[in-house]
Amino acid sequence: MSNDFDREIDRSGTFSTKYDGREVTFGRPDVMPLWVADMDFAAPAAVTEALVARARHPVYGYTQFPDSLYESLILWLKLRHGWQIAREWIVFCPGVVPSLSVFILALSKPGEAVIVQPPVYYPFFSVVKKTGRTLLNNALQQEQGHYSMDFADLARQAAAARMLLFCSPHNPVGRVWSRPELEKLLEIARQHNLVIVSDEIHADLIYPGNKHHILASLADSPEAVITAVAPSKTFNIPGLNLSALIIPDPQHRAAIRHQLEMMHVSAANPFSIVAFEAAYHAGGEWLDALMAYLEASREMVQHYLAEYLPSIRLIPSQGTYLLWLDCRALGMTDDELKYFFIVEAGIGLNAGISYGREGSGFMRMNIGTPRQRIKQALDSIRNALEQRSNKSS
Repeated sequence: MSNDFDREIDRSGTFSTKYDGREVTFGRPDVMPLWVADMDFAAPAAVTEALVARARHPVYGYTQFPDSLYESLILWLKLRHGWQIAREWIVFCPGVVPSLSVFILALSKPGEAVIVQPPVYYPFFSVVKKTGRTLLNNALQQEQGHYSMDFADLARQAAAARMLLFCSPHNPVGRVWSRPELEKLLEIARQHNLVIVSDEIHADLIYPGNKHHILASLADSPEAVITAVAPSKTFNIPGLNLSALIIPDPQHRAAIRHQLEMMHVSAANPFSIVAFEAAYHAGGEWLDALMAYLEASREMVQHYLAEYLPSIRLIPSQGTYLLWLDCRALGMTDDELKYFFIVEAGIGLNAGISYGREGSGFMRMNIGTPRQRIKQALDSIRNALEQRSNKSS
């Protein structure tokens, strides 16, 4: 069954970045990979069935976007998020990260400033720098493990900026932004004519007690925000590379379409299309089961750290399957942290420093894997720390 999340699936030999890329990334091929943001769970059965059915047709030619593809996204956003969008707002793109470059190239000029909010998903930095724009950091504030936006600093930065790349829910710190926070953000953007590009790729992965608000749905005018969404993280199909850009402003939309056409970018892959549509039409029950499983895994990590590894603190995660671990009490430099986790514990995590200097002393752990693997990883970290302690005593 596709919703047996305890089932261990051997992904080695499938050219998986997460598994077959371990030696290049970590210097050894045998680390337990809890890093890159895909999950080790089988996709919903409806997705696999749709792909198999399409594969049975032996011609895989150039493909158009069918009406049903648009309808699947429109219905999902309405039912799951209470957001009614128009079909003409939708522009398809091969992945959210490429779309960030497209937004910057289409809607800003070389040298203009783009704001990011570190510690944040590292491509946010590179897309700004590689497109020749000026990078401005509006660092998140952290107080007793709780992250918040620094609105005073954001207002200062916005006065000199063209665009904000916004991450909601936030990767890697796991914040699901509250409605008052988002309304304050929109107010600042309106005052300074700031274009907000809201990456909401993790919008469906929300833990109980939290509610995700799509930023554009709160705006007085939907034209104030460009939203990027995809079924890739939600249903574990990121390798199929199809995302949706929701662009209410007709001038923004025309500029972005022009940029895509100039680059000859096409997202019309026949397999991506059927998987996208099947996921949004029939993946709801699978997603509900997934979130219950992830919630239990998150709680297990929290209890384990509190009992056995108090020097590693879990930042409370409100969404995503990515946990932000505060390892500063271990007293290691970032290089020492990498060495410890890779060489001594045998665990492949994302180094917090890669998300900006504000991530120094942190590590990111992906819990989108069978729970027994997470327990094994935690035991390995515990044993490695005990061996360190024994050597030093």
